[in-house]
This record gives sequence, C-alpha cells and structure tokens, in this order.
Amino acid sequence: MDQQQYFTSSAPATDNELRVLRATARGHDLEMWVSDKVFSSGRIDLGTRQLLAEAPALPDQGFFLDLGCGWGPLAITMALESTQAHVWAVDVNERALDLTARNAVHNEVEDCVEVLDATRALERAHAENLRFDVIWSNPPVRIGKEAMHTMLTSWLSLLAPTGRAYLVVQKNLGADSLITWLSSVGFPAQKIASKKGYRIIEVLPHV
Repeated sequence: MDQQQYFTSSAPATDNELRVLRATARGHDLEMWVSDKVFSSGRIDLGTRQLLAEAPALPDQGFFLDLGCGWGPLAITMALESTQAHVWAVDVNERALDLTARNAVHNEVEDCVEVLDATRALERAHAENLRFDVIWSNPPVRIGKEAMHTMLTSWLSLLAPTGRAYLVVQKNLGADSLITWLSSVGFPAQKIASKKGYRIIEVLPHV
C-alpha cells in the first residue's frame, strides 16, 4: 500500500462490497467483515499472523492500542484474549474504521473495543493523559521512513512506565535499521523473534 493510498480516506463499504473472512488467531475463531481498499482484504496478512503468533500473552486487563488497525484482526484478538481490557483501534482510513467497528460488534467485543480516527485519538490521548499498557502494530512501512518514524514516536511516547509495544516489520523493509533507530531516539528496542522474513520487535517506554 503506497503513501497516497494509505492516507486517502476511503468511504465505508456498502453492503454489497462486504464479504466474510473466517480465521483463527491465538486460539480464537474470528468471523470478520472485509472489503476492498483496505490492506490485505483477502486474508490476515503474513506479518500480522507472525505478530499474533509471537507476541507475548497479554495482561488480563489494561489499556491496549492497535495502531493502524485496518479491518481489526489485532484489536479484535486483543479484546477476545483480555476481556477486561479497553482496546483502542486507530487508523486514518474511514473504511478501515467502519470495518473494525462492524467486526467488534460481530465478534461480540464492542464493549471492549473503541474505534477512533488516529489524529483525533492522539489528540484525545494527550488531552486525557492516557497511557497504554500494550501496543501492537503492523506499521505501514511503505508510507515512507519519515512519516512512519513520526507516527511511531507519537504513539510510543504514550506507553505506560511498565508498558510494552510489539511491532512486526519485514527484514527487507528495514526492520533491523528501525530497531537501531528506535533505540537511538530513546525507545529501547530489540528483536524477540524472526520468522518468514519478519522481525517481531519489542519496544520499551522512552528513557
């Protein structure tokens, strides 16, 4: 997905554009509404699957973030795994947000998942002094290094003191250099797994 496509707000899908995707994530059966014009609309993409497979077990409760939620596989899985958590699912794409909201209802986790436009969500987080216990993200590397760095540092700065972020990035799209850069700007980062060309990166709060 290129930068223009990622940042272009796509209108919510009409009913005849929707289709159902069934998948299993961390032992949970998902039934998800998907449509075109949202990243990986035909399946849970390989990177997200690796993050779901390798990220540590979630706390029983807390404040979680799915950064760049797409149609919601990470956010919905977070809510199913930690039923006492409050999960923010954020994206810049209107169609993605609509699909995630539909999927929260369809998978009966709408009480746990709050779906938000990323820009407004970041403003609200700062206004309310919110801190996240867990962040999961398959960040949109193809938006460009500068834009992705800005996005990541904006949200990683909101990690709770004991919080952790887990990112998945392809090795050949700069995962190792991202680890080095994050550590250089005060977010200690390390690879915790490497599978099928993807790095799973753990990031600690800013020091």
